Amino acid sequence: MNNRKNRVCPVEISDSLDSKLRRWIQNPRKILSPYIKKGMTVLDLGCGPGFFTIDIAKMVGKSGRVIASDLQEGMLQKLRDKIRGTELEEYIILHKSEEDKIAVLGNVDFILLFYMVHEVPSQEAFFNELITILKPNGQVFMIEPPFHVSKKDFENTIKIANTAGFKVTGKPKSLFDKSVIFEKDQNGGISD
Repeated sequence: MNNRKNRVCPVEISDSLDSKLRRWIQNPRKILSPYIKKGMTVLDLGCGPGFFTIDIAKMVGKSGRVIASDLQEGMLQKLRDKIRGTELEEYIILHKSEEDKIAVLGNVDFILLFYMVHEVPSQEAFFNELITILKPNGQVFMIEPPFHVSKKDFENTIKIANTAGFKVTGKPKSLFDKSVIFEKDQNGGISD
């Protein structure tokens, strides 16, 4: 358990996660605009200080909502401070997940897993819970970092997701990152 905590990005360096340079390299709107539409409910899992959350909220608009979930209260506090006094407070829901459980009630249209799946202690339990949160026609966008996650580990994660009931429906191009789009496998078969 202590080893896992060492792998989670510490709150103390969270300001580096929300820089102009990062926004130029990993522009949230450019990355997510093919998938997120007005009125959707989106789960930003491992939201950190809200680098993607705020843009997602603007994309879903007032008729949508964003559940910004993180393990660390400090990350949620940084996001809370950013949106305080803005209209975004109305449709960004801050949610503290547990170490071994997401604990989000309800169904969502889209789940963003940006640079966080490799930090999960049990990917099997994680994907088994995700399948219960996602609406039948919803999508999961998993993006993993190029240096922390090997190709073999990434492929293994895809197999674990397949076993939980997800199928790969896309592999978005990215400069260095490893990324995949999942949907629920309505046929119950395993795909790759």
